[in-house]
Amino acid sequence: MEIRRLVGQNLKRFREQAGLSQEGLAFECGLHRTYVSGVERDVRNPTIKVLEKLAEPLGVPPWRFMVPPEGQPN
Repeated sequence: MEIRRLVGQNLKRFREQAGLSQEGLAFECGLHRTYVSGVERDVRNPTIKVLEKLAEPLGVPPWRFMVPPEGQPN
């Protein structure tokens, strides 16, 4: 799987598990909602610093965005 798509899928999964909307997460991170949407849809290529910003309110380390979920092939 392409890394950018994996990051977007994981971001969406962690965000939904945290009970946050895209707008809520964006507010917590100081980003725009459309940017969060773009990362989730694989049209934005976030920097490491952005991944760090996104991970903090979700309570996950940034590297978790790049790890396939259990039971999914690499």
